[in-house]
Amino acid sequence: MSEIRNLKPEGLWRNFDDLTQVPRPSGLPEKVQQFLLDFAKRVGVESYIDAGGNVVMRKPATPGYENRKTVLLQAHMDMVPQKAPDSNHNFETDPIVTHIVDGWVYANNTTLGADDGIGVAAIMAIMEDKTLKHGVVEALITRDEETGMYGVNEMPSGELHSDILMNLDSETWGKFVIGSAGGVDITSTLEYKEVENDQEAAVKVTLKGLRGGHSGLEINEGRANANKEMVRFVRNAVTELGARLASWEGGNMRNAIPFKAEVVLALPQSNVAALKDMVARQKALLEDEFKGIEPNVEFFVEDVEKPANLVPVDIQDNLIDAIYACHNGVLRMIPSYPNVVETSSNLAIIHIEPTKASIMILARSSREDMRDYISTQLESCFNMAGMKTVFSGQYGGWDPNPDSEILNLLKKVYKEQNGEEGIVQVDHAGLECSVILGKYPGMDVVSLGPTLRSPHTAKERLEIATVEPFWKLLVQTLEEIPVK
Repeated sequence: MSEIRNLKPEGLWRNFDDLTQVPRPSGLPEKVQQFLLDFAKRVGVESYIDAGGNVVMRKPATPGYENRKTVLLQAHMDMVPQKAPDSNHNFETDPIVTHIVDGWVYANNTTLGADDGIGVAAIMAIMEDKTLKHGVVEALITRDEETGMYGVNEMPSGELHSDILMNLDSETWGKFVIGSAGGVDITSTLEYKEVENDQEAAVKVTLKGLRGGHSGLEINEGRANANKEMVRFVRNAVTELGARLASWEGGNMRNAIPFKAEVVLALPQSNVAALKDMVARQKALLEDEFKGIEPNVEFFVEDVEKPANLVPVDIQDNLIDAIYACHNGVLRMIPSYPNVVETSSNLAIIHIEPTKASIMILARSSREDMRDYISTQLESCFNMAGMKTVFSGQYGGWDPNPDSEILNLLKKVYKEQNGEEGIVQVDHAGLECSVILGKYPGMDVVSLGPTLRSPHTAKERLEIATVEPFWKLLVQTLEEIPVK
């Protein structure tokens, strides 16, 4: 039996442990959808899958609480499938293995899935607990949040009846989020005819061991982006040693800072030794530039079999220049919240073959005009390389309402229970609240959760000491929801 089942509150941790046994990477919702429907049937609450593939549950009011406002509890069912380089975990078939270290729950060299499995588990615990007092409670557990908020974007209007939305996808205990950034996926592609490899030797250069991280929450921490650091080396190898590009694989999730990139280069045999020296110098430079931030840089070169074909030299040069020039990281902070990122971009995924190239970036902003600005900036950059750029998965920002009734209730209960004031903030990470508000504009909205660190990485961890007070806050707040 997993040791987390011994933690308190028992119902929440038991449900989270059950959830870890269900494979649920983004894009493969079927197993977790059925798991949630089976759970709802077992505990006797209404449930169904809506047109967007989201699971909706509905629990009736406790006798005597029928006149309270209806509350929607919301979380997402999918998890980011990231793992350590030496992990053999298969996210499509294998359960998540958890363990406790120094008061934190980790997975075994993979993402934990507490983003947002802990929110789902809290919803399940509320749905099954017959001792709680509350008005009608609805639940919305959305599909494929991590890859583009597809489930909530495809959610129909008119099926939910809640007055209040409590999103359970925030990641710092004691902080109440009342606004978040919007975002857009930017994909640039180019197809071309390969050329025959006329070089004498080939190498594979790998950069890995970087921290990676959440491209919203951690984009301002100065972490290295594997694609941006690799292009510095590749450009030097091309210009100084006559290297030619055969392939490039960097990053694997649009909303995760890439921690690994690999390129295959062809070059004259006489320049191989110099290239290996260049790799060693670049590794030392990265270690110096990111001292205190990236302690585990691995940057190395291996001899490989010559690829048959290469990227044409003019295309190669244009792609390298565009990758070098494209914006990555923080563009601007919010003037009225100077500690919060307003606008950013993440050079997330690069895939280059001898015949085609694709580059994916996630841009975020809490202002629509600045989201459009950075999107156009990136489009312009890749236009100059002859690439076709498509925008997709666009979602709006969530404008803060500091006078929110549910916010003030949560702050009151939090202070009563913890003896200190809660913190109200706006997040740069994208939350589904903005999309839900677009379809249900009358809802009063806030986001909260226990403390989670390093989501979207194999170091993801959940702080045990914050889970029980999070649960107690939810329970008392539900009991004190005002009348309609």
